[in-house]
Amino acid sequence: MDQLSATFAALADPTRRAILARLTEGPATVKELSEPFDISGPAISKHLRVLEKAGLITRGREAQWRPCQLDATPLKEVAVWAENYRRFWDASYTRLDALLTELKETEQ
Repeated sequence: MDQLSATFAALADPTRRAILARLTEGPATVKELSEPFDISGPAISKHLRVLEKAGLITRGREAQWRPCQLDATPLKEVAVWAENYRRFWDASYTRLDALLTELKETEQ
C-alpha cells in the first residue's frame, strides 16, 4: 500500500483521528490514550499499530513506558494531494461569485 493510501486508511477511523488529536498536545502513554474510549486495551493497541504502520505516530521507550508521539510527516502528503482540489473549489467559487454578481446587476 502506498503512503497516501495508508495515511487515508489510518485516518478513516474516528478513534484513530481522536488519538491523533490528543497527540497534538504532546506524547502520551497507551493508558492515557485509552482513557476517553470505552474499548479494550487490545483494541487501542490495534489502533496504535495501524497509526504506527502508517507512520503517523512513533513509540519511544522510557523505562517500562512506551509513550506515543505524533509524527505528522505523512499528513503533508495528504495536504499536497488535497491542494489540487482546493484550487478546483476556489475556481468554482470564483465562477459562482462572478455569475451571482452578473445576475444581481441584471436585476437592477
